[in-house]
Amino acid sequence: MTTTPQPVDFADIAHLIATARQRAVQAVNTTLIELYWQIGERISRKIAASEWGDGVVDQLARYLAQTQPGLRGFTRANLFRMRQFYEAYPDQEFVSAVLRQLPWTHHLIILNQSKRPEEREFYLRLATQEQWSKRELERQFKTALFERTVLNPPKVSPLVRQIHPEAISVFKDSYLVEFLDLPQGHAEADLHRGLLARLKNFLIELGRDFCFVGSQYPVQVGGRDFALDLLFFHRGLNSLVAIELKVGRFEPEYLGKLGFYLEALDRDVKKPHEHPSLGVLLCASKDDEVVEYALSRSASPALIAEYQTQLPDKALLRAKLHEFYLQNTQASDEDKD
Repeated sequence: MTTTPQPVDFADIAHLIATARQRAVQAVNTTLIELYWQIGERISRKIAASEWGDGVVDQLARYLAQTQPGLRGFTRANLFRMRQFYEAYPDQEFVSAVLRQLPWTHHLIILNQSKRPEEREFYLRLATQEQWSKRELERQFKTALFERTVLNPPKVSPLVRQIHPEAISVFKDSYLVEFLDLPQGHAEADLHRGLLARLKNFLIELGRDFCFVGSQYPVQVGGRDFALDLLFFHRGLNSLVAIELKVGRFEPEYLGKLGFYLEALDRDVKKPHEHPSLGVLLCASKDDEVVEYALSRSASPALIAEYQTQLPDKALLRAKLHEFYLQNTQASDEDKD
């Protein structure tokens, strides 16, 4: 007697199909990226050797349109983008190892919006690591993530550097939550509810390896009940991450309560194979000098960050970054003298 198959019985076949399709898309993308780089290389070398002028690229675009009917994406503008692509990344090994992991549209966004080579590599690395969509990548440029990361590294306690040195590259000094549309004078409950309602957006802002564990996570100590605002787990760090929300400026006494929560997590919640828990105080504002003093002797693995409800002034941050690089260059020249 045969039984009627249930949808769950077909899941493994559907998974095989989805996996194969994903591999096929990745294979096509890899081939296209390498093709665009090779075309860009030929155009660049011929123009550099004065064998071609810029006008020849127009002729090439027309020739391809005539000889390859139905071929799309090889207009004059795109051919010049391929040249730009090659000149930005002339190392073919780098192309094979890194560039082919991202779609062409991502590369165009990074090429068009990055001002420095180190900025390009920053977004290449993160876009690959976080698997940002095109929309998410564009948002990171709007939030001036590169400028903020260079100018304001995360504020961490000495214990974080000791037990979680890799955390410096995981956390940020500020988190953008403009997607919450919070009013000016919002309460902590508004921020909390908004983050839960837009949890997917918040997880993208935090980073790919963050997994949500719970809200108002209960811990019991000495017969008393306490609740953490938000609890996450970070797969890369292999540790729990407690986030406490404050709608005002950072105050040093907040660290004591956060340290208490981390101790409770490590004693009663943390699994034996996990690393010590980390804590993040997410405040509306902070004075960096107050933060430095408060963290310098903190016995807890804690970080202080701020949340921003509006996109930053990118032009201002770019100007500050230019000044930052200029000062570093001058300091380097003085050291050589």
